[in-house]
Amino acid sequence: MTVEPKHRIRARHTAGTITVYQAYPPHIGLPAAREGRFPAAWKRDRMTWIKPSFLWMMYRCGWASKEGQETVLAVEISREGFDWALRHARLSGYEPGLHADRAAWKRQVKQAPARAQWDPERDLQLQPLPHRSLQLGLTGEAARRYADEWTVTVTDVTPLVREVRALLLDGNPAGAGRLLPAEAPYPAGDALLAHLRP
Repeated sequence: MTVEPKHRIRARHTAGTITVYQAYPPHIGLPAAREGRFPAAWKRDRMTWIKPSFLWMMYRCGWASKEGQETVLAVEISREGFDWALRHARLSGYEPGLHADRAAWKRQVKQAPARAQWDPERDLQLQPLPHRSLQLGLTGEAARRYADEWTVTVTDVTPLVREVRALLLDGNPAGAGRLLPAEAPYPAGDALLAHLRP
């Protein structure tokens, strides 16, 4: 039996793109999906968190039931952009073995256009698993690039979310599992992740 590494990115990806998930209120999510880009109401000067894990997004938004997170988007972005964000990201939390000291970590985080956070991956019941799922917080230059350069497609996957949830409530986890997006290890080597692994 293969043991899943504790810190590894798993995602839907192609040779040129990776899919990440976000949840928004309908007045932002629906126009974004319709137009294939984020509307003017989407603030480019705020930090935005992207999540490669579909089930972690479900945990975060409560299957699209939480206020302000009723519309779930699958955002396909360029791998070039995602890799740029990884290279420029800093961990959102202080790690003694990775950072010289807390002051140095604070300086790095303050200057970085992206923040990385590893949270427990989730199963179909949204229970925590032993391995971690990556979130990337994008701000400043990274948020602008995400919205205006990296985004390839924006798809409203809320109907899929509701279908999976309905199957789970009907006691059909096997059927629900078959509908999940196929996520595979993302080919990010040490050059991209060494500074982000606690």
